[in-house]
Amino acid sequence: MPGLLFQKTPAQKAAYLNRLWNKTYIDDCIEHNHIRDKAAFESMVKALCSSIGSLTNPNRIKNVLQSKLRVNLSIDTIQGYLEALEQAYLFEGAERFNIKGNKYYGSIKKYYSVDVGLRNAKLNFRQQEINHIMENIIYTELRARGSMVNVGVIEGRVQKDGKSEYVQYEVDFIATNGMRKCYIQSAFEMTSSEKSEQEKRSLKKIDDSFLKIVVVGSDIAPYTDENGFLITGIIDFLKTGADKLLG
Repeated sequence: MPGLLFQKTPAQKAAYLNRLWNKTYIDDCIEHNHIRDKAAFESMVKALCSSIGSLTNPNRIKNVLQSKLRVNLSIDTIQGYLEALEQAYLFEGAERFNIKGNKYYGSIKKYYSVDVGLRNAKLNFRQQEINHIMENIIYTELRARGSMVNVGVIEGRVQKDGKSEYVQYEVDFIATNGMRKCYIQSAFEMTSSEKSEQEKRSLKKIDDSFLKIVVVGSDIAPYTDENGFLITGIIDFLKTGADKLLG
């Protein structure tokens, strides 16, 4: 949003972003898609802003709107609102993909804001969960560099109390660009061996030879660990560019 550079104070910047939301994007969506209930539409926008990086589908959104915001919308209306927001380039939905099963999970997606500043302004700069915001930034960087992005899951079994249990391990991103592919975990903090193992566990379950990356929130020099995973800081990740990493 280049106009933001001409705003001098934080208050002016927030007001500018809110004007964009309300007078440009929201009003345009409502007019273009003939949306009758502006309040309900804006409630769903806020719900999406609050849940970036969380697995969801229209039914879950319906339940959130009913329980937390006292807004009652049909599944068809919610689906129509989601399509309107994606067509306006305000949000993108990343489909969930089973890596070993080689299949998609229907309507389950993670929704990311195309512009984090607009998302923050919509929430009045509350709900600053830095781990979710960093995940959103990684997603938008991958998309800006031309990658198709899915969120991944890999299945397995573990022994617990003498019993075999079925578990699902989440992989934050599967980035594909032509024949190139990589798997990416977003880990804002990885300050202990236990946390490191937790963040890398899903990547260790993937047995193909594509690049596996862990992006951390600290500013570190990139290195390759004993598993062959590339560990890099978010700043270097953005400077290097996802296209080069995929190469």
